[in-house]
Amino acid sequence: MAGVAQKKIYKYKKVLSNPSRWEVVLKEIRTLVDMALTSPLQDDSINQAPLEIVSKLLSENTNLTTQEHENIIVAIAPLLENNHPPPDLCEFFCKHCRERPRSMVVIEVFTPVVQRILKHNMDFGKCPRLRLFTQEYILALNELNAGMEVVKKFIQSMHGPTGHCPHPRVLPNLVAVCLAAIYSCYEEFINSRDNSPSLKEIRNGCQQPCDRKPTLPLRLLHPSPDLVSQEATLSEARLKSVVVASSEIHVEVEHTSTAKPALTASAGNDSEPNLIDCLMVSPACSTMSIELGPQADRTLGCYVEILKLLSDYDDWRPSLASLLQPIPFPKEALAHEKFTKELKYVIQRFAEDPRQEVHSCLLSVRAGKDGWFQLYSPGGVACDDDGELFASMVHILMGSCYKTKKFLLSLAENKLGPCMLLALRGNQTMVEILCLMLEYNIIDNKDTQLQIISTLESTAVGKRMYEQLCDRQRELKELQRKGGPTRLTLPSKSTDADLARLLSSGSFGNLENLSLAFTNVTSACAEHLIKLPSLKQLNLWSTQFGDAGLRLLSEHLTMLQVLNLCETPVTDAGLLALSSMKSLCSLNMNSTKLSADTYEDLKAKLPNLKEVDVRYTEAW
Repeated sequence: MAGVAQKKIYKYKKVLSNPSRWEVVLKEIRTLVDMALTSPLQDDSINQAPLEIVSKLLSENTNLTTQEHENIIVAIAPLLENNHPPPDLCEFFCKHCRERPRSMVVIEVFTPVVQRILKHNMDFGKCPRLRLFTQEYILALNELNAGMEVVKKFIQSMHGPTGHCPHPRVLPNLVAVCLAAIYSCYEEFINSRDNSPSLKEIRNGCQQPCDRKPTLPLRLLHPSPDLVSQEATLSEARLKSVVVASSEIHVEVEHTSTAKPALTASAGNDSEPNLIDCLMVSPACSTMSIELGPQADRTLGCYVEILKLLSDYDDWRPSLASLLQPIPFPKEALAHEKFTKELKYVIQRFAEDPRQEVHSCLLSVRAGKDGWFQLYSPGGVACDDDGELFASMVHILMGSCYKTKKFLLSLAENKLGPCMLLALRGNQTMVEILCLMLEYNIIDNKDTQLQIISTLESTAVGKRMYEQLCDRQRELKELQRKGGPTRLTLPSKSTDADLARLLSSGSFGNLENLSLAFTNVTSACAEHLIKLPSLKQLNLWSTQFGDAGLRLLSEHLTMLQVLNLCETPVTDAGLLALSSMKSLCSLNMNSTKLSADTYEDLKAKLPNLKEVDVRYTEAW
């Protein structure tokens, strides 16, 4: 019996190897399929042989009409119900999906084929064209009039109507298709750059040493030894935009490197960590703008939407979180604002899930490697808010087994600024975090402890929780009685309102050193600054503090010794007012609109000025 079937197959193979009239060929294909389906020997080779024959026929005859293509696909459709198409046939199906996505063949014939692939495929690595066909099929669905709705219904059909998907291979197969499709969107860009930056390099500004200008020292004269002096260098390099263009992708990378200032500790305080170093959250050092071509953009939109759909299913979420925990996307995708903004929905779903097996996947797979928690927290590559998602992630992690000193230490070391800013704005999770840091003695620096206390007392919820903590730990009240901090740093992205709220929450009569660098404060905050009687050092680097605020400071803060106005919008009109501040020893006007005449005037009227920085001004 097997011999008879083999002979028939050989006969059809011979007939179809030299096609003359296609109507005859089509008839022969139908007969061949019927023979395979009706053969009492349901052997894999009996079913696969006709598919192999048709596959060879199509690859050798590339001049067929669209109608002939569709007729052949319909003819072999019955065999595809229980058999994967061979590689060459997959290639043919991919071509059809790309060229005729609205063809009824896509819906009527390909749908059950792709459903079977997703349910039964065990390894796309062994048959990558099956994955490619699945990818092109989904894109074809997305091209229909109600594209994304059709894709959504297809995903629903793969999950099934019950709360638990009965097919364990569907999710990993769908994720594999999504990852490959998303990678393909950036592939041309990736291949166009041999020195494509690592994720760490993207986060640090994609700086390439060979492109940097030599850094000039800020200190021009030796300082007075009794001052708390600025010991920083400003990396003034504005690296030229790097443009990588291709038929699909246009990428523009703009670099602005700004080194954060470090302040040395005053005499007698050398043993304590520097508050500025502990709390300064440097701004994003670069913006990487990735612009995809129309086709790549549609592909990305489709497959990120599928990941969002997958994350909506409770039973799929644990496996999805596990599959995405190693961050299996190219670094170019993580630097692409559109991608990370859309993927944020998936990360939010993980952060809302109470199951530890889900939300623990927000953390990195191993120490020293970034996880979703790092990428979407303030300062991370993907963060596009002031910390709302960060707060959600911290809340769920602290509510499980991560309520440990180790986790709090990590937050204190890396994310203290964002935690304090969110607590200052009344976020209850962050208020709890700061209270726990005090309770577990996470923070050693007394100034930092006092700043945390002031932050807690600036809101009703913070004041209530801090009072409860004090009832348990009397030494905290004793600490507060000794007076406010001598140093204070507002976290990045703080506003005038945040500063006002903080300064009104407690005593700051001892405050000598205040850093507002890289915050969003403006001249409006000057009315609060002039109420600080002991202020000697003020850092306004890269803020929107202007002339009006400068004039107000010059009238009231006559004891100010160190002032940093680097990269602020101040002009001669405000800078001239500084001539009344006779105590100024250090003045940074780097990258301002200072003129040479005003600089000469200031030098003549400020006899104690020992340090000055006028780089990138007319006076340089």
